[in-house]
Formats: sequence, C-alpha cells, structure tokens
Amino acid sequence: MARNRSKTPDDGRPRAQRVGALAALKPFLKPYRGRIALAVLLLVCAAATTLVFPLALRGLIDQGLMPTEPGARVMQLRGNFLALFGVGVALALFSAGRFYMVSWLGERVTADLRSAVYARVLRQAPAFFERTATGEVLSRLTTDTTLVQTVVGSSLSLGLRNSVMGLGALGMLVVTNPRVMTQVLGVLVLIVLPSIYFGRRVRRLSRASQDRVADSSAIAAEVLNAMPVVQAYGQEGREAGRFADATERAFDTARNRTRVRAFLVAFIIATTFGALLWGLYQGTQAVVAGRISAGHLGQTVVYVIILVGSVAVLSEVHGDLLRAAGATERLMELLHADAAIEQAANPRALPPARGGSAVRFQHVRFSYPSRPNQPALDGLSLDIRPGETVALVGPSGAGKSTLLQLLLRFYDPQQGRITLDGVELREAALDDLRARIALVPQDSVVFAASALENIRYGRPEASEEDVIAAAKLAHAHEFIGALPEGYHTHLGERGVRLSGGQRQRISIARALLKNPPLLLLDEATSALDAESERMVQAALDSAMRGRTTLVIAHRLATVQRADRIVVLDGGCIVDSGTHAELVARGGLYARLAAMQFDLRPAA
Repeated sequence: MARNRSKTPDDGRPRAQRVGALAALKPFLKPYRGRIALAVLLLVCAAATTLVFPLALRGLIDQGLMPTEPGARVMQLRGNFLALFGVGVALALFSAGRFYMVSWLGERVTADLRSAVYARVLRQAPAFFERTATGEVLSRLTTDTTLVQTVVGSSLSLGLRNSVMGLGALGMLVVTNPRVMTQVLGVLVLIVLPSIYFGRRVRRLSRASQDRVADSSAIAAEVLNAMPVVQAYGQEGREAGRFADATERAFDTARNRTRVRAFLVAFIIATTFGALLWGLYQGTQAVVAGRISAGHLGQTVVYVIILVGSVAVLSEVHGDLLRAAGATERLMELLHADAAIEQAANPRALPPARGGSAVRFQHVRFSYPSRPNQPALDGLSLDIRPGETVALVGPSGAGKSTLLQLLLRFYDPQQGRITLDGVELREAALDDLRARIALVPQDSVVFAASALENIRYGRPEASEEDVIAAAKLAHAHEFIGALPEGYHTHLGERGVRLSGGQRQRISIARALLKNPPLLLLDEATSALDAESERMVQAALDSAMRGRTTLVIAHRLATVQRADRIVVLDGGCIVDSGTHAELVARGGLYARLAAMQFDLRPAA
C-alpha cells in the first residue's frame, strides 16, 4: 500500500520563508532576456498611459466644461474626448502586447521547467523512488508547475504593472496634493502590515495544501497501476475510501488557506473603499472652499483609486507569489536532488568488445539504502569470461538480481570493485556502460505505443526489417502479425492487450534488437507457458552465441546448458560448476534440483 511519503512544512524540510525562493527560476528566465525586456517596456508604457488618463480627465472637466462660447466649447469637448480616446487606444495596444509577451513567457518557462525536472527525475537511481512516491512526482510536475506558470505568466506582470502605477500615482499625488498623499500613506500602512502577517499564514497553508494533493496523487497512481489485484480482492470500496480521505485532508487544508485569504481580501476591500471615500470627502470640501478646481478633484480621486487599487492588487499578488514560492521550492527539490549514481568527471572509454564482454566482481559488499544493516552481497568475487553464459541460482534474497542491478549501475557497492572489459564501472560513462547491456526483466515492460516502437525502444534508429528479424528470433512475429494492424498496433498502457507471455516475448525481442555484448536475463521465461518457453529458450540459445550472458532462473531446466552455474546464498557464492558437477557434489544446488526434477541428491 502507498505510504504517506509527502512531507508537511513541520517535518524539518526547509520552508519557503519569503518570495525570494522564486529566485531559483532565474536560470529558466535568463535565455529569454530580450523578450522579458520587451514585456517590461510594454508594461511600463501601459502603466504610464494609465497614469496619463487622470490628466486628460482633468482637462476635460476644467476646460471642456468651462463657460465659453458654444462653438468653442464643442470644439474643446471634441478635443478632450479625442485625447481620452487616444489614451484608451494606446492603453489597449500596450496591454495586448504585454499580455501576449508575459503569457508566452509563462508557457515557455513552465515547459522548460517541467522538462528539466522530468529529465532530472529520469536520471535518479532506484533508491530515489524508494523514498519518493511516483504520485508526488507527478503532482509536482503538474500542480506545482501550473502555479509557477500563473506567477510568471500573470502575477509577476500584474505585480510590476501595479507597482509602476502605484508609484506613479503616489508621485503625482505628492506633486499635486501633498495633504491627501499623507493621509493615503497612513491608509497604506494599515493595509500592508496585516497583509504581510496573513500572507505568511497563506504561504504555510499553501505548502501544506500542495503536499496533501501530492498524497492523494500518490495513492491514485499506485492503485491505478494495480487494478487487477484491487478488483480481484474486492477492495474497490476500501481504495475509494482511502483516496476520499486523502482528498478530504487536502480539501480541509485548502479550506483553511482560502478562509485566511478571504479574510484578507475582505479587509483590503473595506480599507480601500474607506480610503477612497475619505479622499473624496476631503476633495469635495476643498472644492467647496475654493482651494482646488473640480478637475483637480477628479484627477486626485482617480490617482487615489489607482494607488489604493494597486496596493490591493499587490496584496493579492503577494499571496500568489507565496504560493508559487512553495511550489518552486518543491520543484527545486527534485531538480537539485543528488543523484545516488555520480558520473565520472573524466570517464574512461570502454575498449571494443569482441565476442562478448568480460565482467569481474572483486570482494563486492553491498546493502540497499532501505536496509543498510542487511548486506545483499557480502564480499562476493566472480569472474565472467567474454562469451561465457553464467547462470545464477539460489533461493529468493540470495543476491542474484542485485548482481544485475550493480552491473547496470542502478546502485554502487559500498565496498569492492566491478569492472566491465577491464574498466571500473565508476570510471566509465553511464551511457556507454548501459549501451553495452541489454536487460530482459522478470516483469516485462510494454509501453503505450505500437509493437514496432516497443521492440526498437533500445535502438530507435532500427529499420522495420531489423525489428521483424528480432521478433522472429523471440518467436513474437506470429502473434504480432495476427494483431489488427500488425506491428503498428497500439498495445495499450502497460501492454494490456497482450498476454503475459506475449509481453515477455516483446521484451526479449527488444533486447535481441539492441544486440549488446552483455545480455542480462532476469527470469526471462518466467511468464511463458511450456510451449512458449521452449520456443523462446531456443531463440535465447542462439541469441547467447557471441556474447556474454548472465541468466537468473528459478526453474533450473532453463539453466542446465549454461557454461557455468553459480550458486548464491545469503549474498555469497557457495558453489559453482556445471549442472552435472553440482548435482554430483550435493549441497544447495543438488537440493534445489531434487525438488524440481525429483532427483535424489548425492550423499
């Protein structure tokens, strides 16, 4: 069952203490500096045009409505309204340009960020996925990147625009009406201070809300990948309940966040409306007393509206930035997660492999990160010659699959050395190392693609003729040809349209097409019936020629023809030899063979 591996803000993980956490996005913004500059220019122009509007309005009131000759008044009014219309057109053009540029930047930066995080996750070793739920990774790639997109494509632009407008309006109030400006600043303090306090609460609750959403995503991802088992055991109701509980916890956290933000919005609107009415009252008194003109009052009122409205918007934007800061922090955790497998700074080139690769394990000791005190391999040494077929047998937990995982550098041993063709694995480039190896795992993997694309997954450039040849070797050609569209038939998610044996033969064909010098077979025929196993075993026998092969099999009939059988138990090699030699010697292999072949072990 899925464990709650998401962490809350109170579990010791670093928190997003300030909006400055968004600075981590700088590397993703840097390539688009030119577009950012253009967006800022358009934004400033739009803000400046907005600030011009009160001046045009003052001219309309003071000049267009002055008691003059009717003809002159009409001309004056036309000129004032044309000026206002020109301001509106300029504002529309600048705003449209700004909207397009910042929206483009939001989409572009989010796409780059999502791709970078996903590429980083793909480079993580299996140990990473032992402690991080797949659903949580998906939540960060979707929900968190959407928050970042909102900020980059909207909130930052709104924040900058309202900052320019607010500062501009404040400057104009200082010039035209210092007394009103002093009163407005007092109101701003009353708005900003509570906004900062409640903004911190919003940030904490936002992070908690995102973690709770990740919890429910983790449950859904696990259960949807195990639907046959869930339905076979009649656990649909229980799993629906687990997901509903996780969703309810996410809702409760989101409700708390929304309540705090709603209170903040109500406070801002009330104080903003009060400030506007107060400014209007003071202005009307000044007009009545003859200290200012009606146009001056109109101009001042509009500037007060712009200033206080900008502060209100900035308070909202600040909340969005805090939410995005938490999302950015979660994404950066993935992007900067240390890979358990480190690449060599100056990798050594692997020598040409002729007739297979040579593999050597020297005094290897290894424990899985989740079980550090339980060695999976304990001082194991093993030499495998080029072109040799070595079978690994032993009880479950003996360390057989661990050897293959270490060869692929899914993990590195804590002690000892592993070499491939004389080069220590840590010194070789990871891509070069894995290019020499093909793996047929026990649980065959089929992607949601066509049969053709599935087989040439390890060699994307392979021709269709090469794919068909590999499928024939794996005895997959006949059933693929019977599919509705042959090799171009979509196999469904995880190959749901195929039987277990058919999926396994697709996996074997994929390995054969790659044609590597080192072939790893981890229970490669476990999902096959007796007839299919016989056909595939014949194909594997021919595929093993001219390459080094390591075979893991619990069914000993599949390993009897190996050049050497290595018997493991408790992470150590306890015996090795041919089938006949091991049976004759007695011991663990002889007991295993006796159970499977009904043989009497040697005394």
